[in-house]
Amino acid sequence: MLCRLTIRDFVLVDRLELEFQQGFGALTGETGAGKSILVDALAFALGERADTGLIRAGCERAEVNAEFDLAASPAAAAWLQEHDLDTQGVLLLRRVLDANGRSRAYLNGSPVTVQQLREVAESLVDIHGQHAHQSLLRSEAQRALLDSHARLEPLLAEVAAAWRNWRAAKALFDHASSGIEALAVEREQLDWQVRELQTLGFSTEEWLLLNEEHKRLGHAASLVEGAQFSLQVLTEGDAACEAQVAAVANRLDGLSEYDPALSEVAVLLQSVQAELSEAISALHRYTNRVELDPQRLVEVEQRIEAVLGCARKFRCAPDDLPGLLARWQERLSVLGEAADLASLAARAAAARAQYEQLAQRLSGKRASAAEALGREVSQVMQQLALAGGRFELGLLPVEGGNASGLEQVEFRIAGLAGSEPRPLAKVASGGELSRISLAIQVVTSQAASVPTLIFDEVDVGIGGGVAEVVGRLLRELGGERQVLCVTHLPQVAARANWQWQVSKKSRAGEVRSQVATLEGDARVEEIARMLGGIDITAITRRHAREMLRRS
Repeated sequence: MLCRLTIRDFVLVDRLELEFQQGFGALTGETGAGKSILVDALAFALGERADTGLIRAGCERAEVNAEFDLAASPAAAAWLQEHDLDTQGVLLLRRVLDANGRSRAYLNGSPVTVQQLREVAESLVDIHGQHAHQSLLRSEAQRALLDSHARLEPLLAEVAAAWRNWRAAKALFDHASSGIEALAVEREQLDWQVRELQTLGFSTEEWLLLNEEHKRLGHAASLVEGAQFSLQVLTEGDAACEAQVAAVANRLDGLSEYDPALSEVAVLLQSVQAELSEAISALHRYTNRVELDPQRLVEVEQRIEAVLGCARKFRCAPDDLPGLLARWQERLSVLGEAADLASLAARAAAARAQYEQLAQRLSGKRASAAEALGREVSQVMQQLALAGGRFELGLLPVEGGNASGLEQVEFRIAGLAGSEPRPLAKVASGGELSRISLAIQVVTSQAASVPTLIFDEVDVGIGGGVAEVVGRLLRELGGERQVLCVTHLPQVAARANWQWQVSKKSRAGEVRSQVATLEGDARVEEIARMLGGIDITAITRRHAREMLRRS
């Protein structure tokens, strides 16, 4: 349930904090006062697209915070736990839009993407806009509404995946069938290229070792000469460094008896002796291991030339040859499969059978859901001055199917302009379409799992006794979940459990929207204004009190 909405510098709102209640609430006010701005602010916090036009003039950023009680939304709580976000029974959505167009989103203080914001919002709030009835004229929107109402999205995703798999398998078969000769030529060329690289038997590790060995063999004479010179200087000559260091160390060690300060230097020289002795031993081992080997140098150079020649032939660096071989082998494997037309045909047929099996299962569930939805909407239509009207959902076959299944959905109406069911767009007038849309929304909302429903002027084009029915339907919905309706109809507002009034005030040359909670006489005055316009009489007020009393 939505508990609190805090808005900062959003369109006409500078600072506003709203505390929401349970049940059915009405949001009323003059046209242009900013009622829909509050809905837009909530939609913004829930992840709707935004641009800098939402920032109040002269401000650097807009910010909206929406706090929800998760007790009525286990799906949202589960989503937060899955993403390791702290809940403690409360969810705070925060979204900030800067003047440079950058948008930032947070869930319980943790930064998230706008997409993540939308994901969790789907289980919190359902917003029905004032132009929702227009989307009902589109076949894709009609299909999406039926699938959503029947909770068929998971099966629909399986159908779409099976469709893509089938189309990919069919495309591979068609390509192989039409270009079998070209594939054979490509396969033959790849085959000898792969054989040549396999014969070379080259690896990146070998290339590193070859270069190191070539460098060592090519400079073997210099290496031996340098090692021998070092040994001569350190230990073998008349003025060998090792002997001189030893002499100095012994002399200082003897003198340290007279002055202990020299003992520290003697110890350091003894350490130098040990290091020097280890270095001399290492040089001896090196000179014994390194030797001139012209034959091995020739072999290494021939191997390097073979690798370089292959790299030149295939126009790549030597290091890239192993990767090139792997790619060619993979492509050769694909071409091998493509050459087997019978196997490709069988694969495509199996993919098609899988798609058709899932799509037929989807069709069966759609048929059952369409019958139930048509019956329920028809019942509500009778209460909305559409007596005799019947709502049906036609499932029109799509030849070959598509990613959405084997049929498209068509909303139909019977009994309004003839007995035969006809497409919604060809039968209903503007006012009828609004009422039919409201009936659909009421029915689908009753089956929805979200705890909060927002209706933004969905009662446009409705009045009189029908408006009273709309108010009653929304009041009934409010008994099961939280409902907020932006309305101009007094019959609807009077049915609300609680009511807010939105108005515009001009301060210091700036126009700002503000919201007031209506109770007692203030609510009577607002209902009277909605009934009587500018001149509110005692009779109008009495009528307003009667409407509120009856609610």
